[in-house]
Amino acid sequence: MFRDLYSELDSRKRTKIKSARLGSNRSIAHNNSMSRKPDEKLANSENAEEISPANGNTTFLDQTLRPNSWDEYIGQTNIKENLKILLEAARQRNHPAEHLLFYGPPGLGKTTLANLIAKETRSQLKSTSGPAIEKVGDLASILTNLSAGDILFIDEIHRLNKTIEEVLYPAMESGSLDIIIGKGPSARTIQLELPPFTLIAATTRIAMLSAPLRSRFSGGVHKLEFYTDEEIEKIIERSAKILGVKIDDEAKTEIAKRSRSTPRTANYLLKRGRDLAQVKEQGLTNEIVKEALQMLNIDELGLNAEDRMMLQVIEDKFNGGPVGLNTLAAALSEEQATIEDVYEPYLLKLGLIERTPRGRTTTEKAREHLKKN
Repeated sequence: MFRDLYSELDSRKRTKIKSARLGSNRSIAHNNSMSRKPDEKLANSENAEEISPANGNTTFLDQTLRPNSWDEYIGQTNIKENLKILLEAARQRNHPAEHLLFYGPPGLGKTTLANLIAKETRSQLKSTSGPAIEKVGDLASILTNLSAGDILFIDEIHRLNKTIEEVLYPAMESGSLDIIIGKGPSARTIQLELPPFTLIAATTRIAMLSAPLRSRFSGGVHKLEFYTDEEIEKIIERSAKILGVKIDDEAKTEIAKRSRSTPRTANYLLKRGRDLAQVKEQGLTNEIVKEALQMLNIDELGLNAEDRMMLQVIEDKFNGGPVGLNTLAAALSEEQATIEDVYEPYLLKLGLIERTPRGRTTTEKAREHLKKN
């Protein structure tokens, strides 16, 4: 007992000493700030302006280029109209929107849609990803910290652990969270009531989502399609205005042709063309764009060196196929998921490869393209 009392007194003493030191440090800092010269204050204010959020946002170009309203969002017309009706109906009922699931290849705007929905509904968006939620406690912490009307965005939800996925079911359906505390005979279940919220999920591999989870997205499961060249040109024109770059019509068309029908790729190519034009102190002309694309090894169909390597391997090593996914991944030194998610969607869209029960094969169009390049 005396030892415990001594420890408590000792800890109080250390706390008082720490508080006294902190107070003295604050007073010293205050005196130093009061004794600064005007020139020092001016220099500090200039430095503060350089790292202010308004100036700092320009470094995060991908965030800057995202649309802020439905009018600025180009493409995916059908999804956009459906979401407008869903959100307007929820607003009139003064109720959070129903849960939504977006799927499709990378770079088509799934995260952009989640951000745009949050802005249109004036809700707070809290983002995470499937791999980041490792334990049930992680999910419980995220859900219990939500406020009424908040939007929770989970990217790559197909990588969510199945155990955690089952805990998510009652949260989506009834707004409650069932947690088991303890183990064995002493284990007990507690139910936590959650505020009304909207879950928006995104995935590139919807087949890996279980049927019970897919069915709980009552607001709809929406597939994002590839963009047309005309839509990509409009996106490039808008992005160029935001970046303060003047771009020729021919240059816009050239970037759109090679952007893999994907806005993210189009903005990437636009930024690289802008960099080259800036270094050479020239305008963003068609010649500059072609030179930048040649430096990036991107051909007229938008294929990069890895895409052409995949076609070349199928054509040369396997006589045009068919070749199984395992064998192809080993020959390319790539993961199977990378081939399925990154390379194949665009090659299939262009008709350069075919999927057969026996494996992948190249088409006549692919052979002609390889001869040119």
